[in-house]
Amino acid sequence: MKKLLFLCSQNRLRSPTAEAVFSEYEGFETDSAGLDRYAEVPVSIEALVWADIIFVMEKSHKTKLSKNFQPFLKDKKIICLDIPDEYEYMEPALIELLKQKVLPLLKIKQ
Repeated sequence: MKKLLFLCSQNRLRSPTAEAVFSEYEGFETDSAGLDRYAEVPVSIEALVWADIIFVMEKSHKTKLSKNFQPFLKDKKIICLDIPDEYEYMEPALIELLKQKVLPLLKIKQ
């Protein structure tokens, strides 16, 4: 079972959408969190340790993650999806974009 952690800023739109979408795929456990102090679910050390693969939505998220949690990222695969903060929760265009970017990385055919 691969454990996927999706991170964005507030954990309100992009990362919870990704968590919901990929929780439907067999062989994966998913979680999501936010990197901002006031995120719905702020990222925790436990979540980072738990994850096999960490997906961030923007380059700035990867920078913030590395700056604040470097000791817990050793041997972690961190992938930047380059998805801007311009989508609503479960918006079809966001779901499609997530699938286009993530499924090939997980070696799953669409």
